[in-house]
Amino acid sequence: MENSPKINKPVSKPKKLRIKEKTDFITETLENLYPEVPIPLDHKDPYTLLIAVLLSAQCTDERVNKVTPTLFKAADNPVDMSKLEVSTIEDIIRPCGLSPRKSRAINELSKILLEKHNGQVPETFEDLEALPGVGHKTASVVMSQAFGHAAFPVDTHIHRLAHRWGLTVGKSVEQTEKDLKKLFPESLWNRLHLQIIFYGREYCPARGHDLNKCIICKKLNP
Repeated sequence: MENSPKINKPVSKPKKLRIKEKTDFITETLENLYPEVPIPLDHKDPYTLLIAVLLSAQCTDERVNKVTPTLFKAADNPVDMSKLEVSTIEDIIRPCGLSPRKSRAINELSKILLEKHNGQVPETFEDLEALPGVGHKTASVVMSQAFGHAAFPVDTHIHRLAHRWGLTVGKSVEQTEKDLKKLFPESLWNRLHLQIIFYGREYCPARGHDLNKCIICKKLNP
């Protein structure tokens, strides 16, 4: 009797996770890894946080934290900062990049805070985004980290991870922010955006990404 030919069974592909399963896994993983989420930019009040976030545009938090002690020693409030020459601010913050634009913005916004807000950082998106050099992402960081309002600041790093994890197909950080806000409860936004930043740095970098070490990508993209 002739042997029957072997029939190769098709290899079943890993079942794709539903979006709710993805978000639950991401939330649980990040909470286990980062139960405490310190604000990465050194500051002492809303004003110094605002300046530090402004400086962090296209610059690492680590470098900002090396520059701000010198800057805040010279001026750590709108009154003193408005009195500094723009060229003096520029010399101090040069390592952060874009120093001509950032120094003018810091000087101008300090004057506006004195003229329009009694020297205080305003607590609304509208007023914050009206300040020189302050975009929606910067305003979101200040609203969430300085004042505790629910916000989901999305920078290019969070935008990249959200794409990698299949949470958005948005082409802009603005669209990604809207998508993430729909997927995660508002009560998690302030912690979650920091947890994603920490996770990206440690496990899910843009370059040299190791799938075997990346817990979330290994689960979501087997």
